[in-house]
Amino acid sequence: MGGEGLVGRRAGLDAAMEDERAWPAGSPWVREAMAALPRDAFAPERLWRWDGRAYVPVERAVDPEGWAGELFTGVHDAAVTQVRGGLPSSSLSAPAVVADMLDSLRLEPGHRVWDVGTGQGWTAALAAWRAGPGRVVSTEVDEGLADFARARLAAAGLDAEVVVADASGTGVPGGGQVDRLHATYAVEAVPWTWVEAVRPGGRIVYPWGRLGHVALTVAEDGKSATGWVQGLAQFMADRRGPAPTPAGHAAYTAVRGTAEPDSERLLKRNLAPLDENWDLRFALRVAVPDVVLLTGRDEDGVNAWVHDGDRSWAALAARGDGTVALYQGGPRRLGDAVAAAWDEWEELGRPDRYDYGITVTPDAQWAWQCSPNGPRWPIAQPAP
Repeated sequence: MGGEGLVGRRAGLDAAMEDERAWPAGSPWVREAMAALPRDAFAPERLWRWDGRAYVPVERAVDPEGWAGELFTGVHDAAVTQVRGGLPSSSLSAPAVVADMLDSLRLEPGHRVWDVGTGQGWTAALAAWRAGPGRVVSTEVDEGLADFARARLAAAGLDAEVVVADASGTGVPGGGQVDRLHATYAVEAVPWTWVEAVRPGGRIVYPWGRLGHVALTVAEDGKSATGWVQGLAQFMADRRGPAPTPAGHAAYTAVRGTAEPDSERLLKRNLAPLDENWDLRFALRVAVPDVVLLTGRDEDGVNAWVHDGDRSWAALAARGDGTVALYQGGPRRLGDAVAAAWDEWEELGRPDRYDYGITVTPDAQWAWQCSPNGPRWPIAQPAP
């Protein structure tokens, strides 16, 4: 696709961000940076499209319109840039999420920034545009991606360092502390080394597990970090951690297999909120974080399927009369766990996603509702 076509695509994305009110009013620099450093300037020549069965390559040289379409689908859509073993392993994140996370970072000129997970280098570039020359260091475990990002950063005339390193258990490359840490891949628990890497009063913004992104502020004594959920986001998982639990129906079928339920009962419950209410979905994610929840509709209403990626599963089938048949199997009663977490959310007054936060200490991490001293749910610590 020629330059004129890309200019139009960029203008369309800018307008769509405006229409969706996705440009952060408190950080007007984000819009300026994205105009100066458009996402297509950091996209590889091959992108990947889901065709309903598998990810297929979209080559810029062969299908320039299709390639540009993958980049500029919508403000909430990521562009898959790498596939391994049939699954996405890197992407250019959705523009609206990138803007929201950079706004949450509260980045100022002169700040020293650790960008964790370079990928194609776009977020490192945006941070460098704001922070200034020599103020951003980015780490990436994939040497090929690191090389690609270095080339794109250099082509954009930006002075930002890219280091091949695993950020999960090390300090800032070059030593010392940074003012801001921005992670581009999802972690369930924050490595304590990240907190140690950020000065007291500094900010850590990261995608939290399967859903949501969080902004933490490091305490003045450096012994904890705490902060609020900023919004919903789905990112690639940490490559060095356990494999993410697949989210599709095939994963549920793999867990259940041909097993018959060993527990059956009726519930009086309307499952429609599971399909429609993302605040409820987020509350369930907080209370039962390892559970994958799927929904679907038929003539009797909304149905749900639940699994933990291991051996436990549950199916909730609407009966069309205001009741639901709950079938469960495996060592855990996941349907009961989801129902109990739903009841707890109701008892708490149906809080929304922005009513939750996270606290991190050297020995424990937990999610909380309304305040760090309010209702809390433990987060499993990362392995050493």
